[in-house]
Amino acid sequence: MFWSWGGYALATLVAAVVSSITDWFFFGVLFHDKYLAHPEVWRKKAGDSEAKSILLSTILGTFSCAAFIMLCAGLRFNEYSEAFKLAIMIWLVGALPIVLTTQVFIKLHPALAVTHSLGYFARLLISAVSYVFFVNRHH
Repeated sequence: MFWSWGGYALATLVAAVVSSITDWFFFGVLFHDKYLAHPEVWRKKAGDSEAKSILLSTILGTFSCAAFIMLCAGLRFNEYSEAFKLAIMIWLVGALPIVLTTQVFIKLHPALAVTHSLGYFARLLISAVSYVFFVNRHH
C-alpha cells in the first residue's frame, strides 16, 4: 500500500467521531419535531430506547467514512480540491438521489429530506478533510 494503515485508521476514527456530531445535529436536533409529523413510519415507539439504532447507525457511518477515505487513497488524491470534488459527486449521484427518492415514496416531512441530505454531505466533506490531513499529508 502507498499509504500507512495508521494514517488510514486515524483518518477514519476522526472522520467517524466528527461526523457522528454532525449526524446528531442534522438527524437529531435540526427539525427534530418534524419526525413527529408521521410517527407511524418510525420503528421507535414512545418510551423505547434508541441505543441499538444509534449504535448501528454509528457503525454504518464509520464504514461510510472508511470507504470514502480508502477510495481517495486508491485514486491517489493529493489535494483537498480532489477529495472535495469526489465528495460532491458521490453526494450528487448517491446520497442526494436516495434521500429524495425516499421522500417521494415514504411519508416524511420535507424538512427531513433537507437535513438528511445535508448530513450525508457533511459526512463526505469531513471524510475528505480527514483523508487529506491524516493520510495524504505524510507523502
